[in-house]
Amino acid sequence: MPLPITQTRARDLGLRFHGTTGPANAITDVPGVEIGQTTLVHGDGALQVGAGPVRTGVTIVLPRGRSGVLQPVKAGVYALNGNGEMTGTHWIEEAGIFRGPIGLTNTHSVGAVHHALVRWLSRVDGDRGAYPWLMPVVAETCDAVLNDMDGLHIEESHVFEAIAAAAPGAVAEGNVGGGTGMVCYGFKGGTGTASRIVRVAGQDYRVGVLVQANMGIRPWLNVLGVPVGELMPGSRDQRSELPVREQGSIIVLIATDAPLQSSQLKRLARRAALGVGRTGTPGGDGSGDIMLAFTTHSDQSPDDRGVCRTEHLAQHTLDPLFLGVVEAVEESILNALVAARTMVGRDNTRVEALDHSMLIGLMRRYGRLTENR
Repeated sequence: MPLPITQTRARDLGLRFHGTTGPANAITDVPGVEIGQTTLVHGDGALQVGAGPVRTGVTIVLPRGRSGVLQPVKAGVYALNGNGEMTGTHWIEEAGIFRGPIGLTNTHSVGAVHHALVRWLSRVDGDRGAYPWLMPVVAETCDAVLNDMDGLHIEESHVFEAIAAAAPGAVAEGNVGGGTGMVCYGFKGGTGTASRIVRVAGQDYRVGVLVQANMGIRPWLNVLGVPVGELMPGSRDQRSELPVREQGSIIVLIATDAPLQSSQLKRLARRAALGVGRTGTPGGDGSGDIMLAFTTHSDQSPDDRGVCRTEHLAQHTLDPLFLGVVEAVEESILNALVAARTMVGRDNTRVEALDHSMLIGLMRRYGRLTENR
């Protein structure tokens, strides 16, 4: 069952962000996009591979909701550092499209989620178009610090449960879905989202972002220009069980309703790396930092000759979209950190949540809070 949407978000602490958000400040502010998540938390104590402790899950994104699941969306991908996996990217690079849900999970469960999505899609009524095959997009980050990742606990039923829960509106963040067991900058990380409304060529468009944040080490954390990772008590003597070098990853999904070419969506995906960089990571050797951008704007169907009619924004008008992506990615990561709660996982490893009161104090000292805080 989906968790109630009760988490604290970065803006709730008074953090001063730029830009105008959509009503949910989430990727679901892009019309048609739906999110569903399954969270698995059970077992305590010493690791027993196959038995637990389990701290993992699945996040499913439906770019066009259930009703349009077989309708392709144009897309572009970019990898800042490729020590990770996102299936289907070769076809996105080649043809600039994909169809079906996007799945986010842990590193060792990519195959299970892919298998489940193929089974689910194969039962969907509708026209597959020119191609009989199904090639879902599934991406991962590693939750082995807290989770029995070798135990392969994600099953087909968990994917189906996340699809069934998919809905528009508010999105649960932090220790949920694929982000359940993730660690970000030495603090508890996980799932985060944000959005921006931008005006391009006299019209408002929406840009929404969803991240699975699992990257960085504590001294790197930067919040709105403040070196929080260095200033937080205990940052220079992290617990020994936490990595002292980059061994995490981040997956960034960007949705928009703007009319864009696939090559332009790849340009948006590249800008996501700037939003990630604002929070401090240089994209270490051990990190899989992979970004996918797609548009829900639909081209006309091919005519009898197989000719499509399309429209797209001029290249020189894209700057507001670029800025919207950078801002929304940065805020999504901070939302994941703020929403996450302290978690104890395998072998009693404890990963602390980012302390809200300490963060507020640092932000106030550096003038990064809204005036009413």
